[in-house]
Amino acid sequence: MTSQHKHTRPHRQRQHHVLPREFYLRDDVTLIARELLGKVLVTRCRGALTAGQIVETEAYRGIDDRACHANNGRRTKRNEAMYGAGGHAYVYLCYGLHHLFNVVTNVSGRADAVLIRAIEPLDGLDVMLRRRGMAQLAPRLTAGPATLTMALGITVRHNGSGLCSPPLWIEDRGFVFADRDILASPRVGVAYAGPDALRPWRFRVNGSAWTSAAK
Repeated sequence: MTSQHKHTRPHRQRQHHVLPREFYLRDDVTLIARELLGKVLVTRCRGALTAGQIVETEAYRGIDDRACHANNGRRTKRNEAMYGAGGHAYVYLCYGLHHLFNVVTNVSGRADAVLIRAIEPLDGLDVMLRRRGMAQLAPRLTAGPATLTMALGITVRHNGSGLCSPPLWIEDRGFVFADRDILASPRVGVAYAGPDALRPWRFRVNGSAWTSAAK
């Protein structure tokens, strides 16, 4: 399936390029959240390969962000994966039901992360539909952080997994979005964070049918 975004500019490459660890070790989590748009999240679970282009993200910064699980040095069994070096997954249960997938960034001890909120399906559509109990392709398949993990087979068992090799990795397939095609707005569901809830750290591809609903 090819991207249907009118603003996507695919660059021809001889092969897919797995993002190197260095991509995640940088210290600007908002920049990484923007640059993850267009990248492709890939899983290989029980022999089934599935993939989707990232079209919506949210940035969280451990040092001074009250919306972040690790704000003010908070350290628990649940968020321990956030404190590792960038380039691995932080997957947690929301309300005890939904598996949410985050990309850990920055160096060890900083606890920055990017929540992946939506993807546009590319590979393994039949597998995704079966996992979601759907008969036909529609945005609700992966337009949300809890639905995309279900479609890709991501669960808390992937918490702490590296992002440079199976079963979970992110590729650069040459999709690039210009700055004018990226919407920045406040994050979802973080009203408890006070002024930090207003930070425009949610990034979406303008015009994409696959992003989650605006709040």
